Amino acid sequence: MLPVLLGKKVGMTQVFDDAGRVVPVTVVQAGPCTVLQVKTTERDGYDAVQLGFGEIKPHRSTLPLIGHAGKAGSTPKRFIREVRLTGPSDKQPGDVVSTEIFEEAGVRYVDVVGTTKGRGYSGVMRRHGFGGQPASHGTERKHRSPGSISGSAPLGLGRSVKKGKRMAGQYGNVRRTVRNQPLQQIDKDRGLLLIRGSIPGPSGSLVIVRKAKTKQ
Repeated sequence: MLPVLLGKKVGMTQVFDDAGRVVPVTVVQAGPCTVLQVKTTERDGYDAVQLGFGEIKPHRSTLPLIGHAGKAGSTPKRFIREVRLTGPSDKQPGDVVSTEIFEEAGVRYVDVVGTTKGRGYSGVMRRHGFGGQPASHGTERKHRSPGSISGSAPLGLGRSVKKGKRMAGQYGNVRRTVRNQPLQQIDKDRGLLLIRGSIPGPSGSLVIVRKAKTKQ
C-alpha cells in the first residue's frame, strides 16, 4: 500500500536538527486510520483502499455510513477518503494503519492536501492584491474598486465578462496541496508527524498526508 494517512493539523512548533539549528515544523496527528473498504480491479475496475479517520458519534452520522463501517467491523468515521493504488493492496477491511507505514517505507518528503482558511467575502485588493484607484485627483468613494472588467472584450468572445476574471468573492476555503515538504520527525508513540514548514488550513483542520509524488 502507498504511504498515505489521514490526519488532523495540531499546530506549529519548532525542533532542533542534528546540527543544533532551529527548524519550524507543523505537527499532524496522523492516524490511526481504519481500512473501511478494499477495491480491486476484478470487482470495481481499479485498485483502491478506503481509509477512515476520527471517531464520530453514531447519531451525528448517517445510517448508510454506519452500515458501511460496520461491514469492516468499525464504528463510523468523521473523515473518509479513498486512495488509488497501482496494484492490489495487502490490506483487508478492518486493518489499522498508523505512522509506521511512513517509517517502513523510508519516506523523507511528503505532499499534504488540506483546505485553506476561509476569509469570507473579500474585495479585489485583499483577494488578489490589486492596487486600487488613485487616492486623490477626483476619485470619490471608489478607492478600492476593481476598475474596468472588460465586458466588451475583443477576439469575438462576445460582450460578457470572461470566465476567470479576477473579481471580488469568497477568499480562501479551497483545496490546496503543498508538495515536497521534508518529513522532519516521526513520533510513533503519539502518532505524530512533524513536517517542516507550513501546510494549508487552520489548527484542527483535516488533512491528507502522502508520500511525495515528484521528489523521492
